[in-house]
Amino acid sequence: MSARRSASRRTVLRGAAVAPVAGLGLAACSAVGGTTSDATPTAPVELGAESEVAQGGAQLYKNHNVVVSRDAQGTLKAYSTICTHGGCPINKLEGTTLICPCHGSEFDAMTGKVVQAPATVPLPELPVKASGGKLIAGPGA
Repeated sequence: MSARRSASRRTVLRGAAVAPVAGLGLAACSAVGGTTSDATPTAPVELGAESEVAQGGAQLYKNHNVVVSRDAQGTLKAYSTICTHGGCPINKLEGTTLICPCHGSEFDAMTGKVVQAPATVPLPELPVKASGGKLIAGPGA
């Protein structure tokens, strides 16, 4: 009977040891550094010169968590760069592909669509306009 109690105690101890590690795994999918989707502009912000965004290209504005792209016809689009998977700020733009540093999700900066999981939801679009040679993005832009 003592052998059975010992095995049961071992099982409980093993479970207690694994629980904190499982919690770390869940925490890894939450926002890094406490950043949440609220980190995108909540009012119009001036990003930079309109000329910074080439036709058919994109420009990442890390300080405002915004990417602005310009299609072949010259139409501007802006998206939040807070990853829709874990809430991490995206800090890398290769060509027109945004790459999340937390779990490797990739998004098309021209459309906001997911091009590589684990994210499944596209980036939210933001209003953007050019005014006086400057780019302005965010609600009310």
